Amino acid sequence: MEKRYQIFVSSTYQDLQEERQEVMHALLELDCIPAGMELFPAADESQWSLIKRVIEECDYYVLILGGRYGSCGPDGLSYTEMEYRYALEIGKPTIAFLHKDPGTIQSNKCETTQEGKEKLVAFRSFVEKKLCKQWASPSELGSVVSRSLIQLMKTTPAIGWVRADELPDRNATLELLKLRQRVDELQAELARSRTAAPKGTEDLAQGEELHILRYSFSSENKIYDTSDWTGTFQATWNEIFAVLAPLMINEASERTFKAGLDRFSEDRNRENLTRDKDLTDCMLSNFSLNGEDFQTIKVQLRALGLIAKSEKARSVKDNATYWTLTPYGDDVMTRLRAIKRAVVVKEPPEAAKQKKRKTKG
Repeated sequence: MEKRYQIFVSSTYQDLQEERQEVMHALLELDCIPAGMELFPAADESQWSLIKRVIEECDYYVLILGGRYGSCGPDGLSYTEMEYRYALEIGKPTIAFLHKDPGTIQSNKCETTQEGKEKLVAFRSFVEKKLCKQWASPSELGSVVSRSLIQLMKTTPAIGWVRADELPDRNATLELLKLRQRVDELQAELARSRTAAPKGTEDLAQGEELHILRYSFSSENKIYDTSDWTGTFQATWNEIFAVLAPLMINEASERTFKAGLDRFSEDRNRENLTRDKDLTDCMLSNFSLNGEDFQTIKVQLRALGLIAKSEKARSVKDNATYWTLTPYGDDVMTRLRAIKRAVVVKEPPEAAKQKKRKTKG
């Protein structure tokens, strides 16, 4: 939908008619809707509520300041200054355009009283604290306004206005609401999937269920005779995944995946093997999980929804397979590996004293 922005143009009236015309032409060329003093050139207290409502309805506020301060309201402020301050108060995007050299303005377009001149200087100083541009002629003002508003619309997008026939009808609005509701449902379902196992995994081995794993290793005795051995051990699926998951927080190649299981085989069996009489004083090395068991583990963890093949783009030369955690797998890893807070049981004071007396003696 094509949007048009409504711009409130604020200035004194009689002395800046030519300048205002240039600004109006610039706004119309930008497909904007001008609003301002042309609607109510003789502003008074009874019209102030109308002026405020128009400012509220506009998307942007433009101030043009020349050589006059303007007619004042009951509180001593000019209506131009009142409009500017109200636009700032309600947070309206504003931009001011100040005459570059007020001393060159014709005398009939300047303040005639000392009080008016002082108020204009004070107002100009106040305006210069915010976003403002300068101009020297009506034609220059039109081009400066056009460029500045284009930039302001980019940096501070507003709501704008659209034609009524471009708005969605009732049926389209209802359809959009249904789609929005469906999106919310899918997002909620996605959030639940992060902490729940995929459907259909209820009958698969998992968690604290034991699985038998085969492995091999080499031994070397004092006279450098080497032998190859095989063995088996049991581990739960949680133990297996807890070892592998940290390797895949970002991603892990299949080689890294296998190396993690090889280390797991060694860590679980080395201590017991050193007690074996046939392996006494032998150096053990080359621990390796059985290749078929490695493939089974990989498939099982994938079937449980814990890991997935990485889809990250790689160089043409890199033809390795990489694995990464799924959101559900990341959640399971955190529950398995995160250290839980320890429960500290404090001894009664009397018991502590007795313990201290025993150790002292």
